[in-house]
Amino acid sequence: MIITISGQAGNNKTEVARYLSRELKLKFYSIGELRKQMAKKRHMRLSELNKLGEKRNFTDKEVDDYQKELGKKETNLIVSGRLSNNFIPNSIKILLKAHLRIRADKTYNKEKRQERFRDIGDAIATLIEREKSDQKRYLKYYNIDCTSELQYDLIINTDNLNVEDTVNKILEFIQKEKIMAQ
Repeated sequence: MIITISGQAGNNKTEVARYLSRELKLKFYSIGELRKQMAKKRHMRLSELNKLGEKRNFTDKEVDDYQKELGKKETNLIVSGRLSNNFIPNSIKILLKAHLRIRADKTYNKEKRQERFRDIGDAIATLIEREKSDQKRYLKYYNIDCTSELQYDLIINTDNLNVEDTVNKILEFIQKEKIMAQ
């Protein structure tokens, strides 16, 4: 079974995917973490890498080619990434969505220890900037509208859900649809 978990920035995709991978005993990959590592190697913040990506496609192409290969080589895995459902089309495609303020609260509280944001307004502005950059790059390089919900098998609004509740909804869907690991 291959599951891709997509969603807006700040929506706990990685945490949900990691938890789900433990529950289902599947390998887990985070495309966001790969991009953060790419930025760190270049002594950049992710926002700077995204801006560079608006002009040079290697910042996206490298990790996107990687996930395409994952989908071809492996049969039991979970991948969290905004476009993973497009690059691994034979997956169960899940979208996590929430209101901007809720995502900003999650992001601000998670990053508070690193003092990454001055306040909640800064977290909101950062999420908006990131999403604009993502949309611009995805349209430019792949002609993909990452805001379209038509491509998903399951859409979960996580406004009032924690990670465990979200994973339980995914597990219920898998059980209801009788989707079994290969």
